[in-house]
Amino acid sequence: MTTMNDEKWTALQQAEDMAYFKADLCCYSPESYSLEEKRAICNDMISTSKAMLDAMRADFEQLPPEARSKLLDMLCQSGVESPEWWWDTLVGEGGSLQKA
Repeated sequence: MTTMNDEKWTALQQAEDMAYFKADLCCYSPESYSLEEKRAICNDMISTSKAMLDAMRADFEQLPPEARSKLLDMLCQSGVESPEWWWDTLVGEGGSLQKA
């Protein structure tokens, strides 16, 4: 089984956090950014979030079937996102970002 290590997860999370931080700055002062810069910020948000979801799915797929089932049940009951979101992200079509 090859799952991502903590270092790689941290790097992915930091990249996503930075993308959303830049978006927050842009929203605070939109006149400071060109249309091309705004487009790049949006693309970065999408690509970093997609990378996180892809990594989550890859790690999930490496688990034995029983562990996947238990983890999916726990996540669906967690109240974090909807059960449909977890199913789409980990098992199904991957949600809207997967299709981007």
